[in-house]
Amino acid sequence: MQSGTYTARRGELETYFDRTASENWARLTSEAPVSGIRATVRAGRNAMRETLLSWLPGDMTGLRLLDAGCGTGALANEAARRGAEVVAVDLAGTLIEHARDRAAHLGGNQPDFRVGDMLDETLGSFDHIVAMDSLIHYKPADIVDALARASARCRRSIIFTVAPQTPMLSVMHAVGRMFPRSDRAPFIEPLAEAKLRRLIAADPRLSDFAPGRHRRIKSGFYTSHAYEWVRR
Repeated sequence: MQSGTYTARRGELETYFDRTASENWARLTSEAPVSGIRATVRAGRNAMRETLLSWLPGDMTGLRLLDAGCGTGALANEAARRGAEVVAVDLAGTLIEHARDRAAHLGGNQPDFRVGDMLDETLGSFDHIVAMDSLIHYKPADIVDALARASARCRRSIIFTVAPQTPMLSVMHAVGRMFPRSDRAPFIEPLAEAKLRRLIAADPRLSDFAPGRHRRIKSGFYTSHAYEWVRR
């Protein structure tokens, strides 16, 4: 069962990415010109996506991957190009429309893009589950619960990112709270690495997974920390 805080935040994210920021997000994830600040975010996201992809097999033929919070589909498209059977899910229907359109222009093996919740058990089981910047808006306990629920359907590795707890991010988030509510992006929940590892170690549902690689990406206004957890 999903917690009340997870469900509430999921609703906020759906509204924001599906209505308030869908076109801005589509532009950010394209090659169209953007402002200096957004350019740093784009560069950071591109570097993060390449990092996560480098932790996946170069040949994914016969493997099944879940792109949890796929946005406009860049990671899903690359995994499909490598031969994976990709299910790519996002709460925002407008972003899924962009993703389907971009994938169709690429041709080849197509991801299965769906509107929905990444924790939906009817999506099935996977060899790899990737959640790039899709858990950063949730409370720490909800992040670990999501990982634990996903682990039951994962045969090889879970790769995900969190917003690291840094002084700079704390200042940026405090400033963000000063904007009118209609102009705010959903709040990001910074999470210290020690706390993340402690929460994961304390959850018996994740006992079959061991920590693998990790890497922090910082590019201007973008900061995110990637983790790989591998089935033992």
